Amino acid sequence: MSDLQNLFDNNERWAEAINQQDPGFFAKLARQQAPEYLWIGCSDARVPANEIVGLLPGDLFVHRNVANVVLHTDLNCLSVIQYAVDVLKVRHILVTGHYGCGGVRASMQDTQFGLIDGWLRTIRDLYYEHREHLATLPGEEERVDRHGELNVIQQVAHVRHTTSVQNAWHRGQELSVHGCIYGIKDGRWKNLDVTVSGIEQLPPQYRLRPLGQN
Repeated sequence: MSDLQNLFDNNERWAEAINQQDPGFFAKLARQQAPEYLWIGCSDARVPANEIVGLLPGDLFVHRNVANVVLHTDLNCLSVIQYAVDVLKVRHILVTGHYGCGGVRASMQDTQFGLIDGWLRTIRDLYYEHREHLATLPGEEERVDRHGELNVIQQVAHVRHTTSVQNAWHRGQELSVHGCIYGIKDGRWKNLDVTVSGIEQLPPQYRLRPLGQN
C-alpha cells in the first residue's frame, strides 16, 4: 500500500462530500477562478487559510512562506501580488501572522538555524528596533506574540509600498490591505486594525507616481 493511500482516501471522501452538497461545484470551479481575497500567510501547518475564514476552494488566492514575510526582492511573492491584483482583481489582501510563530521566535534568538537566517533578517532587524518595548513585556511568550503582531504590521507596509498595489489605486481599483493574526490556541482570527485602502494613507516618501507621469 502506498504511504500516501490515507491521503488519497481522505481526498475521495472530501470530494464526495462536496459533490453531495453542491453537485456542480467542481464544474463551476474548473471554468473560472474569481477570488475576492489574497491571503499572505505563514507556512506553518497549523494555520490552514481556507478553513480559518470558512471559505471554499476558489474563494481565496494564497501565498505562504515562513513567518509571512513580504520582501521587495522576493519575485515569488511580488508575482503573486501582481497576478492577484492585476488579473484576478482581488479586493482584499489579508496579511496574516499567527501567535507562537517559530520564525518570529527564531528572529529573537542568537541561535544559528542555517539558510533561513537570511530570510528572517528583516524580522530580526524589526526585533532590534522594538527591543526596548518588547523587553517591558512579562514573559517570552508575550514578547514572541507581540513581535508577531509587529511583523504583520511591517509586512502590511511592505505590501502597500509595492507598485502593483499602488498602480491599482492609481487606476481607481477597489483594493484594501489588511493585517490580521491567528491564535493557534483558540482558533480566533484577529484584526490588527492597520487597513490601508488608498495611496493617500501612505507616507509621502513611499508614494509612487503612475508609470509615465512626469
